[in-house]
Amino acid sequence: MDTGELPVVDISPDMVRGKLTKDAPLAPLVWFKSGGCADWLFEPADIEDLRNFLGRLGGSVPVMALGLGSNLIVRDGGVPGVVVRLGKPFTRVEVEDEVTLRCGGGASGILVASNARDAGIAGLEFLRGIPGTVGGFVKMNGGAYGREVADILVDCDVVLPDGESVILPVADLRYTYRHSVLPDGAIVLSARFRGQPGDKAAIGAEMDRIAATREESQPLRSKTGGSTFKNPPGDKAWRLVDAAGCRGLRLGGAQVSEKHTNFLINTGNATSADIEGLGEEVRGRVRKSEGVDLEWEIQRVGRP
Repeated sequence: MDTGELPVVDISPDMVRGKLTKDAPLAPLVWFKSGGCADWLFEPADIEDLRNFLGRLGGSVPVMALGLGSNLIVRDGGVPGVVVRLGKPFTRVEVEDEVTLRCGGGASGILVASNARDAGIAGLEFLRGIPGTVGGFVKMNGGAYGREVADILVDCDVVLPDGESVILPVADLRYTYRHSVLPDGAIVLSARFRGQPGDKAAIGAEMDRIAATREESQPLRSKTGGSTFKNPPGDKAWRLVDAAGCRGLRLGGAQVSEKHTNFLINTGNATSADIEGLGEEVRGRVRKSEGVDLEWEIQRVGRP
């Protein structure tokens, strides 16, 4: 995201039917509980409200979607432009046919997986292990427990920063590991996921297994951001971090988790600079010790 000077644009709350807030603190909305403010935080009333507002901006300012804030470091200088948070109007999940769900961009992975279970649709259980929303894991090809969004996505309805709407089939996203070609500022309004017929009890049991595994292995009760680094081909990021002697490593109020070394933790008073700086320190130690250049999986946005 561009963090330079922005063009002067006349933005005011009377442009929308939803809620538009200037200089809105983002720390309460992200899992790390750190970081600065959004120049503007927009919580649209519905899809048309969002499209109309972006159309009036005409692509003149940066736009960023914010889901549950789980895979995100908001830098301490805040986020330029407009941050869009999709609330309740965007969380609807509908059964389209016996194997397909249409899901709002603000729906959580847990909600999608639960609706799939109740409809007897198998293959979406792994979404129970992704702590984010449809918009986020469609953009980033989110995955867990051996599956990823590329395996289940049919297509998605997207609004671009200038308000234009497009429907993109999965092939157009050109998915790779934790990456798509969706442009910066594109917001996923909804997506269709396809599974296969399954037994509701078996689906529920698999979801319970995933939930228990996460609880046992990850620091879910901490202020964290989820998996910090991408797994390199043929290896695991946590193993490399541990091998480099980084378990429990601290910088300011930030710490590498003792429970799972691919998680960073805000121990209580960490700044986003502490968290990002610790991540870079870990990358440097892994590069020196293990000869591997870890890539960030957590998104880092805003002004330093």
